[in-house]
Amino acid sequence: PNRPIGSFVFLGPTGVGKTHLAKILTQYLFDTTDALIRIDMSEYMEKFSVSRLVGAPPGYIGYEEGGQLTEKVRRRPYSVVLLDEIEKAHPDVFNLMLQVLDEGRLTDSLGRRIDFKNTIIIMTSNIGTRELKDFGRGVGFAPQGTASQSDSDFAKGIIEKALKKAFAPEFLNRIDDVVIFNHLSEADIHKIIDIELAGLYKRVESLGYKLRLTDEAKRFIATKGYDVQYGARPLKRAIQKYLEDEMAEVIIQASVTEGDEIEVSFDEKEQKISTRIISLGKADPVVKSGPESAN
Repeated sequence: PNRPIGSFVFLGPTGVGKTHLAKILTQYLFDTTDALIRIDMSEYMEKFSVSRLVGAPPGYIGYEEGGQLTEKVRRRPYSVVLLDEIEKAHPDVFNLMLQVLDEGRLTDSLGRRIDFKNTIIIMTSNIGTRELKDFGRGVGFAPQGTASQSDSDFAKGIIEKALKKAFAPEFLNRIDDVVIFNHLSEADIHKIIDIELAGLYKRVESLGYKLRLTDEAKRFIATKGYDVQYGARPLKRAIQKYLEDEMAEVIIQASVTEGDEIEVSFDEKEQKISTRIISLGKADPVVKSGPESAN
């Protein structure tokens, strides 16, 4: 009864949404992402750094401040605790986590008992993805970018084997579930671009302008932002390079007024992104093309 609400390990390659899912889960459960306690475990690779989680020992600087983990949970007992890249943590961290996962509590350096029974523990890891990569890009995924059942099972087997090799049985035995994320397909990127663009539309509207993006331009940006190895992260860079930077230049160079529409299209002939301002007060729209071709 005192265990955390749930404890999960999210496994998969970089850029597939493991951390983002934790944020969305926090927003759904608590109506705010402020309830997400995120700790980068790469900062706890050394033995001496482990004590920072529960607080510095008496007599050391920062003793009164409490621990990076325990103090945050004490202040916000109803939360999602995200331990990013858990495989990079020192083995002593796992000894601490055994107590959290089993008993739902930790004692900080000030002697206070910190309760974890109202938290959800999520640990992310890229473990096993390097082994998958050694078998080639197509392993686990059909050539069209859609995984077949046999390939998915094969990939899952490799990742589970790497998981058991990296973590102790007593640690894995206390985890409620292990969630394995697949590589993103090009079709997934087309769905993600709509989510990413929603925030851009809001920012443009807050400036008093309207933004319209043609399907061809969206496909071009999605193609530029698709990388099976790095997931969705290149997509953000593609949106900034081909869309945000281009829009900024046009807005600066053109006399844009409130209510104008910014139209972003793809020039098939030039193989470039084309941006123009459509204004009621102008007979001819201002047109500016992107700097880089699709090739």
